[in-house]
Amino acid sequence: MQNPYVITISSEKGGVGKTTLATNLAIYLKALNEELPVTLFSFDNHFSVDRMFRIGKGPGTGDVSGLFTGNRPEELLEVGEYGVQFIPSNRRLEDLSQVKEAGFDRLARTLASGSLKGIVIIDTRPTLDILTRNALYAADRVIIPVKDAPSLENCKNLYEFCESQGISKRALRLLPCLIDSRIRYKGPFTDAYQLLKAYAINRGYRCMEGYIAKSPKVESLNTNPEGRIYPILTHGRGTNVHLQFSHLARQVLLAAKDCEQHRIGEVRQSLVLQQQKREQSLLQLRERFVPDCLICGSPLFEKQENTTANYYCETSDGQISGYLEETCFSDLVFRYFYRSQKEIAPSNPLRELFRESAQRSYFVMRLAAAKNGFEKSCLAFHRFDEEGLEISQKTIEVKEFESRFIHREKTKLYRLIEATVLAEKVAENSFLLIRQVDSPSSTGMLLDEYHSVFEQTMTSVANKLR
Repeated sequence: MQNPYVITISSEKGGVGKTTLATNLAIYLKALNEELPVTLFSFDNHFSVDRMFRIGKGPGTGDVSGLFTGNRPEELLEVGEYGVQFIPSNRRLEDLSQVKEAGFDRLARTLASGSLKGIVIIDTRPTLDILTRNALYAADRVIIPVKDAPSLENCKNLYEFCESQGISKRALRLLPCLIDSRIRYKGPFTDAYQLLKAYAINRGYRCMEGYIAKSPKVESLNTNPEGRIYPILTHGRGTNVHLQFSHLARQVLLAAKDCEQHRIGEVRQSLVLQQQKREQSLLQLRERFVPDCLICGSPLFEKQENTTANYYCETSDGQISGYLEETCFSDLVFRYFYRSQKEIAPSNPLRELFRESAQRSYFVMRLAAAKNGFEKSCLAFHRFDEEGLEISQKTIEVKEFESRFIHREKTKLYRLIEATVLAEKVAENSFLLIRQVDSPSSTGMLLDEYHSVFEQTMTSVANKLR
């Protein structure tokens, strides 16, 4: 299997046997096929995985937090007992800002960027938090242990999440766990297993074949003077649970072999397509990119290092994009829109105040109808905050629009207008959107992660200017 087959063990109810299921399933799978890579990690904070599989007492070089902070999964692995490789746990995983800010697909993208093969098993918390959602999103098979009616009722939340993310319900399977086989009922459902399975089928849920019984012998494997957690395979062979896990592992192994389209493979393919689209978009943007300052014409990117350009701008139809030097744009704003008669020195507090406030602003220039019904054209200058709310708006007359001024030396303002909203290839009624950037490179703002935000603001501003 070139892509890993991912199994997520999940239930919103605690005490249903998730960790026992995850850890022992990994060992039974390895026992069935010694050549099969089996990887296990847990988002819970009780360190049962580490206690069962760690060889020696030394801490690992990484833990599961690395799956959300840029590490490749193979960089975090430890080779554990019984041939199972695991990623160490983290006690305060939920406090990491990268986890709090993660989307539902972060884990899947991390696994897609790595080289894990075989079967990956993920043990989750008894809550539908961002970690569990990531584990569900990455899974080829979700096994949901249920031991009673409340745990069965909680299954609907997992199904609803998968449905909202376009994940097929066929990936989800219920598994009755911790079933007390001594309890018998009168009627068509003679025991708890039959009753839970009937309830599940009645709700439209699919089930794994068989169940995992409650066993005092198995429960005792977690408590001993050595502080170890012993597996059922080696310490519970005389129990029915041993046979039940053997049967379960065979089901999982067959399902993994029969899986033709892996979830991680789909994510990997999607990432490749996104990268291709990004490169194509970047190429198109580069073709429309002007490398010199659109106000003074000075070259800005002769060196591909730091530059003095501090403002990125683009016409609303996307036909022209480029940069403006900070001094050029500030001078233009103070002279024409703030009506400053004196030149504002670079160290002037007013200029510093403008630079600081500009970090949280977008600026717009567009042609506008003149005030008082005059036929001559004017220029409107708008300022928006980062939420897209208009802060201010000014309209000025531009003398170069009049024929008697056209042969004189063009002002910096007119050069900017002429190079952008008045350019032949720019659509009529387009506007120029301007945004301050930090030490841009010649293509920095053209990258998707930056340009997509700029495009969203462009759309928002366009709707407000209609």
